[in-house]
Amino acid sequence: MVAVAGNFSPLARALVQQGRLAQPDALAIQAEAARAGVGFVQQLVSSSKLSSREVAQFAAQAFGYPLLDLGAVDVEQLPVNLIDAKTIASHRVIALAKRGNRLFVGMSDPTNEAAMQELKFATGMVTEPVVVDDERLGALVSKLAASASRALETATADVDLSSIELTGGEAQPEAPTEEIDDAPVVRYVHKIILDAISSGASDIHFEPYEKFYRIRYRQDGVLYDIAQPPLAIKDKITSRIKVVSRLDISEKRVPQDGRMKMVLSRTRAVDLRVSTLPTLHGEKIVLRVLDASVASVGIESLGYEPEQQAALLHAIGRPHGMVLVTGPTGSGKTVSLYTCLNLLNKPGVNISTAEDPAEINLPGVNQVNMNEKAGLTFSVALRAFLRQDPDVIMVGEVRDLDTAEIAVKAAQTGHLVLSTLHTNDAPSTLARLLNMGVAPFNIASSVNLITAQRLIRRLCACKRPAKIPDEALLRAGFAESDLDGSWHPYAPAGCEACKNSGFKGRVGIFQVMPVSEEINRIILRNGNSDDVARQAAAEGVKDLRQAGLLKVRRGLTSLEEVEAATNE
Repeated sequence: MVAVAGNFSPLARALVQQGRLAQPDALAIQAEAARAGVGFVQQLVSSSKLSSREVAQFAAQAFGYPLLDLGAVDVEQLPVNLIDAKTIASHRVIALAKRGNRLFVGMSDPTNEAAMQELKFATGMVTEPVVVDDERLGALVSKLAASASRALETATADVDLSSIELTGGEAQPEAPTEEIDDAPVVRYVHKIILDAISSGASDIHFEPYEKFYRIRYRQDGVLYDIAQPPLAIKDKITSRIKVVSRLDISEKRVPQDGRMKMVLSRTRAVDLRVSTLPTLHGEKIVLRVLDASVASVGIESLGYEPEQQAALLHAIGRPHGMVLVTGPTGSGKTVSLYTCLNLLNKPGVNISTAEDPAEINLPGVNQVNMNEKAGLTFSVALRAFLRQDPDVIMVGEVRDLDTAEIAVKAAQTGHLVLSTLHTNDAPSTLARLLNMGVAPFNIASSVNLITAQRLIRRLCACKRPAKIPDEALLRAGFAESDLDGSWHPYAPAGCEACKNSGFKGRVGIFQVMPVSEEINRIILRNGNSDDVARQAAAEGVKDLRQAGLLKVRRGLTSLEEVEAATNE
């Protein structure tokens, strides 16, 4: 046995000791491998000192690991989802089989401890090396990478993205070039976002799972599967999105939030809010599409009835007071508020907003993002606004007594205040403010109007008449006088335009409650939300169910949609 001096890898040392490789040659090959950024075995085979088959046979015999001929393996049956593409390419390893918590890994150098530790950490499994021929292993790694690339090229081949620009802000720590500048991945991410905007999706979900990677769009409030790109490129997609949206690509353990912008033309750009979440099989990313054009569609397009629209316009046209919009997450409150702000946004008006975060960019409006870590909360922002000579203040959400009291004070001192609350209907909003600790006389003297709202799906043009018994219509809330035969309900049918769902687009249903003098009296005597609801109904205010039934009568939506949205 040859005595070995020098800092050799275990495989190189064994080759020298057994006389299969001269010590100077081993030193030179190892040094060249380090310079080229490749493995020792790959460089050894390239030097022609030993064939890849000879190296594999030696390594298996010297270290007692099994030897596998990759030529006899059905590549289509390999569990390629267990190891990410970056690790496969950098360490030249492939997953061969999984047995319980043990992962059998094909590699040409079974003594590569760095690769084994990284695999163990990434997969959470006990890794078992299986020795394979390096040349065949390299060909298989290249084939897997080419297959993923071809899938992306095919998906984007018929789309011209040359005029589309995806931008963010200042870059975070640099990512490896191959992760963020891979042309097929860049084109694929651009296409997914562009298709989402074109189809009217509100959210894009990038979801990694154990055996597949899924992309879904939320359209009209419902999630639809859009694509399943190769699992091997999930990390490249994640890195691309994180870099563009100014997130730290090296941080994968905690959620992160960022923004990006897709510039579609000189006159149109769409903002996207980015949220990452570490999951069991990688980072899930959700992009919220924030199209500023929705703020300029006009209040008529939102679904307000004529009398509701008149009441809202009267309330926001007053020089002071508070207008509150309530409803659950995803009910369209932000669009309603921005539509109002767009109407108020004139050269002679100073508007400031405090949001968490600002979702729609509106030129002419001073928008402030909350930053609780830095101490910038809604209440701090509101106090600052009052020193900035505002005419209109918008608060993203009234969450606590401090914010509520400052907003009320602003409404009482000559400012128009717009804000949101999370309550089920308009009358319960007053009770919510009382529960927060706001004094009844402050509520009565500041709140002008409250709007509760929901979004329901609009029937597609392919809709068909529905046969619903009169008893069911009466139970739903229709009056006997409504069933006069002058109208009939419709149900979803399904066509190509609506992707066979029967619905296309959404429309709002609203409960618009002006705070009248009589409602103020109920507040001042500490009446409850039921008392307010009865008085509002007596004054002609339609609740959410009644507003929805009007949409059913007009054939805009189905009875099932209204019942689903208004069953509290």
